[in-house]
Amino acid sequence: MSYESFKRVLGESNLERKCLLWFGMSLGLLLFLCFYYYGLRMDELVDESDRKLGPELVRAAWLEEHFYMKERLDKDYAETAANVDEETKTSAGYFDQVYNSSKTIGSDFQWFAILPFSNAVEDLPPTGEIVPSGKPGYVYYFPGEKRPSQYEYEWELLAPILNSSRPPVKTDPNDASDPRSPGEYVDAQVIVDGEQKYRYYSPLYTDRSCIDCHKIGAVGHIPRPNLAEGDLFAVICVEVDQEDARGVLASLRAWMWTAAVVIGFISMFLLYFIIRYVIVKPVQHLRDVANAVREGDVEQRAEIQTGDEFEELAASFNRMLRRLLRQQDALQEVNEELDAKIDQIAQANMRLFEMNRLKSDFLATMSHELRTPLNSILGFSDVLAGVDGLSEKQQRYVSNIQRSGRMLLEMINDILDLAKMESGKMDIRPTDFRIDAVVSAQCDMARPLTERKNIDLDCEFDPDLPMMRQDQGKVQQILNNLLSNAIKFTPEGGRIIVRAARHDGHIARLTVEDTGVGISEDDQAIVFEKFRQGGSAQPQGSAMTREQGGTGLGLSIVRELCRLLGGEVSLSSVLGKGSTFTVLLPWKVSANQNMEAHLQQEVAELTRTTLATD
Repeated sequence: MSYESFKRVLGESNLERKCLLWFGMSLGLLLFLCFYYYGLRMDELVDESDRKLGPELVRAAWLEEHFYMKERLDKDYAETAANVDEETKTSAGYFDQVYNSSKTIGSDFQWFAILPFSNAVEDLPPTGEIVPSGKPGYVYYFPGEKRPSQYEYEWELLAPILNSSRPPVKTDPNDASDPRSPGEYVDAQVIVDGEQKYRYYSPLYTDRSCIDCHKIGAVGHIPRPNLAEGDLFAVICVEVDQEDARGVLASLRAWMWTAAVVIGFISMFLLYFIIRYVIVKPVQHLRDVANAVREGDVEQRAEIQTGDEFEELAASFNRMLRRLLRQQDALQEVNEELDAKIDQIAQANMRLFEMNRLKSDFLATMSHELRTPLNSILGFSDVLAGVDGLSEKQQRYVSNIQRSGRMLLEMINDILDLAKMESGKMDIRPTDFRIDAVVSAQCDMARPLTERKNIDLDCEFDPDLPMMRQDQGKVQQILNNLLSNAIKFTPEGGRIIVRAARHDGHIARLTVEDTGVGISEDDQAIVFEKFRQGGSAQPQGSAMTREQGGTGLGLSIVRELCRLLGGEVSLSSVLGKGSTFTVLLPWKVSANQNMEAHLQQEVAELTRTTLATD
């Protein structure tokens, strides 16, 4: 299983599944460890019980060999048995009692002895058997012909004991039931004829009371003439059948694991019940209520009566829902008020737009109507100027009439052009022309004015400028307004530079730079607004306090013309050092440049129709 699958199963599933899965794994692991440890302890206790039982069984075997030998003695050994001292025989009753008490242990066991012998021994009794080749020097002694089927492996197990000689250790020298063992032993689990056996090996060492009997072969038919005190006399092996004990252990282990499985299933069922009805059900109820509220059923409320944290959570959820509903109602009221305000603003905006349109129409109409009598005045003034016989004073009056009339005509033309642009009635008429020629012509036209104020006027062009396709008349008007503005605000002895260049291959860059009075940063933000000029550009400025003449429409017309042609105009100025106006226009005007004017005209018609309907 990959990490993503493991994470999805254990970490990203629903709450019920995660709780059951994690608790189930934890419970299973704990049950396994507990019962596995309990099984190991049972095996250890059985082994420990066998080890404690071993010395008692060795004692029983020793007693059997010493005090029931009368059952095995026949007439050939009568003389040997007569040599046993009376003190030992009188102790037979005590040993018989101890032996019979050992029978209460209830273990089915048999025993045999491993006897070391001297090479000087010539004959072995029928009950003895020499260890196989490679392991000389020892004989197995099987009393009563109770011979086990396996004993070969015992050589390496018992070699340290059989090759050693230790002095006898006797806890109580007066205790005749002591088998003269120092307490050391070896044990092993073996399989004999398909059955599991436990073997306990305990060494026996001789003392002075053992030598007289065993030198003449009174026991086991094996004489030990060279036997000395402290020699290893024999190793007693007690074999206990463990099939019954192991069967009981297996049965207990089966019941134990069955109980573990039953406990696990019962615990998982109880946990499922607890999680389902104590945890998951309240959470699902809260989820259902939240989904219902999300779908618009705001009357739903969480109803959990458990008296615990889930009930507190449901109460908090209901309070939150009520508060959200109150806020929703308040927001709805505010939105309704805002909608009403927006409608009012929209209507006011439409009225303002219509008033602005009416203003533009009025200005256009009045400008157009004023041009006719003004042209007549200029015409008659030209006639008067050509009449001979006028006095000098009369000629000065005629000159003032002509100059004032032309200034008024320029103002009227500016107002008329601005009104046309705002009403969307001004069209673009693109033609092919050379921008350097147009700039030179405009500079030549303005040169008399600059010479009158002793202002240097220079023109700079990029070499090899291609033909430009734009509305030549509007480009000339832009240059004319910028030059007029520069001449007007540049003091005597100043300088004006007009530059024409091609920028990025498709943009015409026109720059008019002067060394005039400059424009403050506060005025630069609104200098392109209508009827704004220099210091009067600020809202608190007054047109009656201007230092220079003019309508204040020149820069506004420049901005509108630039927008109409698809370009823009920008200003960079430092007060007291001069100003630089930069115009960026497309090198080739597209057919879509007139779209804004048509849209404005359509909006004006729509507004007029709407207001008429109202």
